[in-house]
Amino acid sequence: MTKPKLAVWKFASCDGCQLSLLDCEDELLSLAGEIDIANFREASRAVVEGPYDLSLVEGSITTPHDRERIVEVRAQSKYLVTIGACATAGGIQALRNFKDVKDFISIVYAHPEYIDTLETSTPIAAHVHVDYELHGCPINKKQLLEVINSFLHKRKPDIPSYSVCIECKRRGTPCVTVSHGIACLGPVTHAGCGAICPAYNRGCYGCYGPKETPNTESLARWLRGNEMISEEDMLRLFRTFNADAPAFKKESERHE
Repeated sequence: MTKPKLAVWKFASCDGCQLSLLDCEDELLSLAGEIDIANFREASRAVVEGPYDLSLVEGSITTPHDRERIVEVRAQSKYLVTIGACATAGGIQALRNFKDVKDFISIVYAHPEYIDTLETSTPIAAHVHVDYELHGCPINKKQLLEVINSFLHKRKPDIPSYSVCIECKRRGTPCVTVSHGIACLGPVTHAGCGAICPAYNRGCYGCYGPKETPNTESLARWLRGNEMISEEDMLRLFRTFNADAPAFKKESERHE
C-alpha cells in the first residue's frame, strides 16, 4: 500500500516551526513509518515529486516570487496546513505593514534597488485556500503531531480553543495581573505554550495569537483603567509576533 506523502515548505520565516517537527525525535521516527516525508529541505536533500497528500507551510508571503510559489504549492497539495505565526498572521515581519517598507529597505541595505519585496507581509490564507491553521511562535510539537495524525485519518484536529489563562490554572500559576499588576495578554491569547511566561512572573506576549472570540478591547480598557500600562506600551504589547492578526491589529490601532 502506498504511504501518504508529506511535504514541508518554507517561506519568509526563521525556520523555528520546521525545527519543532525535527524536535519530535522518537515520534518523528514513528511518523516516518506511516508516511512518506517526500519534500522537507530542512531535513533532507531528497525530494519526491508531488502531488502531496499533506503540505505543511511555514512562513509569510513577502515577495512577488513567493506569492507565485504558494499558488504552485496549493495546486500540488490535497490538504494544506499553515504552521506558526508567520504563516497564519504574517509574523514579526508584518510590522512593515504599519509603515512604509521602502523606509526600512533604505536603512538596512546598501543598494535598495536590488531588493524585490512586497509592501506587506501577509499570511498564507490571504493568497490560497488553507485547510487548517496551527498557531504559535514557534508551534507546539505535540499539537503539530495531532494535526498530522488527524489529516491522515480524516478527522478534525483536537486542538484546544481556550486561552492561556486556562493553562495557568492547570499548572497552578497565580495570575500575574491580579497578584503582581503585570500587563498580560493571556486572557485573549490562544493556548498551546503551557503558560511559560506567567510561570516566570512575566505577562503573556501573545505568541499563539488571538483565541476564539478575544475581547481585546475589554482587556485593554481594564489594564489602562488600573494604570498597569501606558498607551505607547499597549500598542507595543499587541504588535509582536501576531501584529497583523485582525483582533490584535485592530486593538493596536486604537492606541496609536
